[in-house]
Amino acid sequence: MVSFRRLVLASAFLVPVLALSSGARALEPDEVPLSSLSNSSTHKESRALAPNPHKKPHGNPAAGIPNIDSLVNFSGRFKADGVDSTGVPQTWWYYNMIGTDPKHGGTTTLNAPIVPVALDLVRPDGSKLHVDSRHNVQNVLGSPIFSKTEFTSSNVPTQISDAVHRAQFGKTAKADWHTLLAPAVKPERTMTLPFGTYRFARNPDGSVAFVLVNINEFANRLFPATATDTTTPVGAAENAGDITTKDLSTFLFANTFLTFDDGSCCVIGFHSYDFEPGDAANGNTEKRFVLNYSSWVTPGLFGDSFADVTAISHEISESYSDPFVASDNLHNIVPWWLAPNGLCQNNLEDGDVIEGLPNDTYPITMNGFTYHPQNEALLPWFAREQYSSAIDGAYSYPNEDVLTALSPPQKANCAR
Repeated sequence: MVSFRRLVLASAFLVPVLALSSGARALEPDEVPLSSLSNSSTHKESRALAPNPHKKPHGNPAAGIPNIDSLVNFSGRFKADGVDSTGVPQTWWYYNMIGTDPKHGGTTTLNAPIVPVALDLVRPDGSKLHVDSRHNVQNVLGSPIFSKTEFTSSNVPTQISDAVHRAQFGKTAKADWHTLLAPAVKPERTMTLPFGTYRFARNPDGSVAFVLVNINEFANRLFPATATDTTTPVGAAENAGDITTKDLSTFLFANTFLTFDDGSCCVIGFHSYDFEPGDAANGNTEKRFVLNYSSWVTPGLFGDSFADVTAISHEISESYSDPFVASDNLHNIVPWWLAPNGLCQNNLEDGDVIEGLPNDTYPITMNGFTYHPQNEALLPWFAREQYSSAIDGAYSYPNEDVLTALSPPQKANCAR
C-alpha cells in the first residue's frame, strides 16, 4: 500500500517499461528514448485501505454514507460466501456508489469539472520546458465519457459510465434511472517539476512525447498539504471554487505517467478523494472532493488499443462504483477475487478485473474520432452470482463477452 498524507489512492495503471537504450542522438540529462514504452504490456494495480468487516453500517444503508460533505451516493449490500482480509468467513458485503438508488429511478446529474494540468519541467540551466494539456480537452469532451451515444443498457443515448452503471443493475434499475456528468472546463493549472524529479522523451520534431514522474513526488505536488494551500493543482482548484465536494472532478494531464521508487512504470491514472476538515459553513462535516488524475494517452505509445481515454474512462467508471475507495473499512470490500489478468484483490474496482486483457477496450467512433474506453466488470461478478442479475446475464460491459465466468473461490490474498 502506498499512503499519502491527504490521499486515499484507489487504483493505478501499471505498465512495465523496457530497458532504456541510447539512440543515435545524444540524449539530454534525464531524457529517455521515445521507444522506451513500445511493446509494453499493461496491467493495473489497485490500492485501498485495509477492510474491517466486523464494523456495522450506521443509519439507512440506501441513504449513502452519513456525516460527510460529498457528492450524492447510495449504499446497498449483497450476500456471498467469502473471507475477509485475515481469512475470517463473511457473508454480507456492503457497497457504496455514486447517484441515487436504481430502484427509485430518476436522473442524477453531477457537475464534472475538467481541470487541465500543464507541466513545467525545470532544466539544469533553470529554464522551463512547458508541457501543455489543453490541446486534448476537446477530444475528451467529445468522447463517450462526456458525450452521449447508443448503448444496449439504455433506451436513450447516454454516457458510457452511466451505461455501465445501468447494466450492472439489470432489471432492478428503473428505465428512467441515469447518473450523468455535466462537464465544464476550468482554468488550466501548472505543476512545476524540479530537475531530477522527472524523465521525459522527445518526439522526432523535438516536442515532448511523454513525461515520467515518481508517484510520491507527483502526489505531493498534486494534492494540497493544508486546506488553504493554493500551490498545488487540487488545492488551487478547491480554493478558487473550480471544484466542490458535490462534483466528480478530473485533473487531466497529457502523456504524464508515474513511476515507483524501484523504477517500475507506469501509473496512467488513479481515482481518489481529497479530504478536508469541515467548517462552520457546512456544520463542521468532513469534506470529500472526489476526483481522479488521468492522463490522455497518445495513440501508439502503448500499442493500438490502450490509447486516448482508456485511463480516463477506467477511473471515472471506478469512481461511480467505488467513490470513497473503502475508506470506512466497510463499503466496497468484496470477496477475494482472482481476475483473468492475474490480479488478486478484495475491493470493488471494476476496471482492475479487465485491464490488460486482449479485449480490454471497447472502440467507439463518434465526433470524428475513434475512442478506446475500457470495458468494466459488473457488480454481479463481485457478488459471485452464479446467474448474473445484470443486463443479459452478463459479467462485463459494454463488451459482454470479456468476462464469461466467475473467479474461483479465493482465500485471503488468493493464497493456495
